[in-house]
Amino acid sequence: MSEHCETSCESSCQASQQPLKVAIIGSGSAAFAAAIQLAKAGAKVWMIEQQPQIGGTCVNVGCVPSKILISAAKIAQESKQTAFPALKLSSFSLDRAGLAQQIQSRVEELRLAKYEDVLADYPSIELIHGRAKFLSSQSLKIELASGGVQQIEADKVLIATGSRPHVPEIEGLTETPYWTSTEALFTPTTPKSLIVVGASAVALEMAQAFLRLGTKVTLLARTTLLSQEEAAIGALLTKVLVKEGMTILEHTTLHSVSYSENAFHCVTQMGEQLCAEQLLIATGRQANTDGLNLESAGVLVDARGRIKVNENLQTTQPSIYAAGDCTQSPQFVYVAAAAGTRAGKNMLGGQERLDLSVLPKVVFTDPQVATVGLSPEQAEAQGMKVVSRKLDLVHVPRALANFKTEGFIQLVAEAETLRLVGAQMVADVAGEIIQTASMAIAQGMTVNDLAEMLFPYLTQVEGLKLCAQTFTQDVSQLSCCAG
Repeated sequence: MSEHCETSCESSCQASQQPLKVAIIGSGSAAFAAAIQLAKAGAKVWMIEQQPQIGGTCVNVGCVPSKILISAAKIAQESKQTAFPALKLSSFSLDRAGLAQQIQSRVEELRLAKYEDVLADYPSIELIHGRAKFLSSQSLKIELASGGVQQIEADKVLIATGSRPHVPEIEGLTETPYWTSTEALFTPTTPKSLIVVGASAVALEMAQAFLRLGTKVTLLARTTLLSQEEAAIGALLTKVLVKEGMTILEHTTLHSVSYSENAFHCVTQMGEQLCAEQLLIATGRQANTDGLNLESAGVLVDARGRIKVNENLQTTQPSIYAAGDCTQSPQFVYVAAAAGTRAGKNMLGGQERLDLSVLPKVVFTDPQVATVGLSPEQAEAQGMKVVSRKLDLVHVPRALANFKTEGFIQLVAEAETLRLVGAQMVADVAGEIIQTASMAIAQGMTVNDLAEMLFPYLTQVEGLKLCAQTFTQDVSQLSCCAG
């Protein structure tokens, strides 16, 4: 072999041994899931975060703090309205500043354990605090939080910038000190009255929590509660919340807002005037894609600013991937993490796809709402012939024992094969039950398969078995534990 050939081969080998260089914009669940996959494979990773704290929405201002607040509110409610009148409970006394501090402390603990400490385990991941902007598909300009500018040249880029609360255009709103869910979660004070604009998961969870902690709550729903779900779900939840003391105005939008004398003065589209100490805008979330200069990178977004990706999480620019709430995917942290993992593997040469055909969803109201797969209406809209059965919780022994029978479990199956294709439920712990239904759908089980399985007694999940049995028999005529 000639000296020239040896030199060329050595140079080629050295080039091939250079680690893959990846820039990840964002530091939430999608970003971390991808970064871990890449770091394990030996890639050099830059993680760019413009916020002071890493971890994204879920741990900082979403899932974690909201569930703590909801748990506290549930305990407060049980001291006021228990299913067991023989128990004489004292009414609660609320230290709202103390609760806010408890929420913040747990957020900080989880952020340290699940994000900051994880970074320390992967020295090939370099965290940069700053605002990133594309100069080209592989070049990023970063305005550093500490001052100055840094430029990065990467082989591949992952956009995982998440989302933020969507604030609709309402006359006068921007001149008022309104809340989004972020401010509502950490408030050190409890307003005497609150108007909540919105009727989806975040709006309902926050509205019920504030109601239970002593605030008079009025909720404005553009149509009905949880309008994307089956009508029976929203109707039942409306009944429960009104019974607890919430005022719900359906088919109502906010026309204008003003703020004076420590109060919000709101006018609806019908001219109705409402007044409250605080106003919470909870009308969904929008993708954090503005300011990235995506056009310079050849990355396309839809009309709502969400990044378009293919089945492999690639954007319209093949070297750039995207995952999480900044894309058109459903805005759930577990979807973002799964997408991030697959994007990381695909940047290393994989061809993994994100399968959302069996996607469990939970709304953490009380009772909880949980769904997976298709409702009867959705199945029929797809041309599928289905049969469904709805079991009221009054037929579930554990619900009877808990004296909590408001709710139902519904199963949807193909008419010919009885293969499960969907489940919807409103129940005390529906979020815990739904995964069993999800696994049954994923495994192609039929209602008969589910009906013949052994379920422990007394459990709420036994309601799935009982609902499956209703496809062939009247469960009201069965004894307890009927197999």
